[in-house]
Amino acid sequence: MGIYLYVIFLGVSFCASVAGAICGIGGGVLIKPLLDAFGVLSVASVSFLSGCTVLSMSFYSVIKAKRSGDSLVDVKTGTPLALGAALGGVAGKMMFQFLSDLSGNKDKVGAIQAVCLLLITFGTMAYTLKKDKIKTHHVENVIACGMIGVILGICSSFLGIGGGPINLVVLFFFFSMDTKTAAQNSLYIILFSQITSLLNTIITGTVPEFTAGLLILMVGGGILGGMMGRRINKKIDGETVNKLFIGLMIIIMFICVYNIYRLW
Repeated sequence: MGIYLYVIFLGVSFCASVAGAICGIGGGVLIKPLLDAFGVLSVASVSFLSGCTVLSMSFYSVIKAKRSGDSLVDVKTGTPLALGAALGGVAGKMMFQFLSDLSGNKDKVGAIQAVCLLLITFGTMAYTLKKDKIKTHHVENVIACGMIGVILGICSSFLGIGGGPINLVVLFFFFSMDTKTAAQNSLYIILFSQITSLLNTIITGTVPEFTAGLLILMVGGGILGGMMGRRINKKIDGETVNKLFIGLMIIIMFICVYNIYRLW
């Protein structure tokens, strides 16, 4: 890889983490399809690096909010969701690894991920545009929260996006959270699921090939992006966050279409 690609990867991780910290989508939903589009790393390597970047950003954002006393995380529902997402993350990782080993064409695996992400992103945007007219719920049962978290973890881990827009829709619909509260709770869930996913990858010996310098750059970009995104989030209102979120969904869908065309 040339130096310019390292700069691009750093820029992608930083910008995606800024957006991720503002909207609560983690950043992986942008990092994964964007880096796939360059085609310079394997699907597995991009998924792993994306996960590490999202982990660094979410860790900073959650801890900083807690220490600053402005955390909006609902521990009563957020913790069962996060623990469920952690378990689901392991299952999703196993599903991805199974599909990757089963397929003789690694690009096809990336194309399948892109198709799934396109459909989920479209559904998320459609819900967000109509959410004011949709009746929401207040799920409080711990077991129900845990099961919802498992499904979130499976989807996010299999797609290599860390959580992204799926978390927000679930938090809007099942827990009636406003945009900013959902964003912080989403990052809390992402933190748990990414820690578990990383440990599972290391324990099972399925860490893909990548350069240490690239990992350091992307993790650094994730932390810096988290710092910037957190500052911006505190200065804008929920409606602005919604508009940014919808704009990101449109961008992600275009990238997914390109990746499906390139990889299929």
